[in-house]
Amino acid sequence: MTGSTVRPPAYQQLADELRAEITSGRLQPGERLPPEPELCVKIGVSRSTVREALRLLASQHLIVTTRGVTGGSFVSHPDAGQLAEGLSTGFALLAHSAGVGLADLLELRRALEVPAAGLAAERRTDIHLVELRAALFDPASDDFDTMMAAHSAYHRVLAKATGNPLFELVGRPLYQASYGEEVVADLPPEYWSRIDADHRELLDHLVVRDAGAAMLTAARHLDYIAAATSTPSGA
Repeated sequence: MTGSTVRPPAYQQLADELRAEITSGRLQPGERLPPEPELCVKIGVSRSTVREALRLLASQHLIVTTRGVTGGSFVSHPDAGQLAEGLSTGFALLAHSAGVGLADLLELRRALEVPAAGLAAERRTDIHLVELRAALFDPASDDFDTMMAAHSAYHRVLAKATGNPLFELVGRPLYQASYGEEVVADLPPEYWSRIDADHRELLDHLVVRDAGAAMLTAARHLDYIAAATSTPSGA
């Protein structure tokens, strides 16, 4: 029939209503949702519908369900790692589409990393410095996968060191993005040595809490990556 709309299934509607309660703050982290029988009566749906809605919310890391006498469904406490999983899926789809290229990823990295480097220099803790040192690699002996994993870990710690969980949330999917095969094949021979040197220099600035120098190093680091990945080696 022209102009008609298909209503989503009942469990989806219930999940949407509960999600709105959670994301609006009307249901706070740690707060218990109404028991299943109460939701059945309140919404006018079957228990199986309620359970399907709760399973959907749990898969989205919005609630945690426990069993036992004191069990039930509780609003999850925000966790950047878990929340980033949802972003990662959409990010990966975009990153591998025809409309988004490495230049777009680097543009986003610049918007995030340069100010993040300054904030991290001002707010970092000794624990962050330990984690950053642990994420350094040896370009002379480590293989490509090891260096990529270390590179990702380094920048995730840097985002965490800002003290602003939104940097970590947005940055995590970005640092999980992989190079395309054509980019890997054309990386200049000195590429990973330069990345390693920049990481160590940035760490030195964080140690002495020099925000200005940290931001300059982060900007120069991204300038180099942009140039190295846009120009084939030997060109």
